[in-house]
Amino acid sequence: MSGRAEFREPNAEVPRPIPHIGADYIPTEEERRVFAECNDESFWFRSVPLAATSMLITQGLISKGILSSHPRYGSIPKLIFACIMGYFAGKLSYVKTCQEKFKNLENSPLGEALRSGQARRSSPTGHYSQKSRYDSNVSGHSSFATSPAADNIEKEMLPHYEPIPFSASMNESAPTGITDHIAQVKVNKYGDTWDE
Repeated sequence: MSGRAEFREPNAEVPRPIPHIGADYIPTEEERRVFAECNDESFWFRSVPLAATSMLITQGLISKGILSSHPRYGSIPKLIFACIMGYFAGKLSYVKTCQEKFKNLENSPLGEALRSGQARRSSPTGHYSQKSRYDSNVSGHSSFATSPAADNIEKEMLPHYEPIPFSASMNESAPTGITDHIAQVKVNKYGDTWDE
């Protein structure tokens, strides 16, 4: 006997292991449906509106002269860039909504992995409930990252920089050697120049 008594309620729920979701994971039929739904909704409800809005704003800025157009291709390069950025911004803005849809799936390994990942991130101690496969067991510590000695070494090893005030490097009263005087040069019809 190890000297410790384990007290467990007879009907206590044993936590299920977190499923491994890797590149070789094959989604269930329900997960495929949610993937397709997320892809469709993020395209029509986020990507298309953001791409169109960013293109309209870009064209307006070009028309007002705030942005310059390309001498050969006009506004097309900037509009294409705005469209691509709007498209990806729309896709990225839908990620949280899509994650919630997967978390709400029952009997889904992907949903279970997302739910358990949320539980680990919101744990009050800041430590994960499962060890990472990269953690090491060196001299009784669970990992270098949680060791107080490692924190002290890190503080001693890294240089400490004092912030420099913005105006310290660019003093307005210091002479710069730039003058506001522009010399007037005159040229006659023979190409001769002189200062005035």
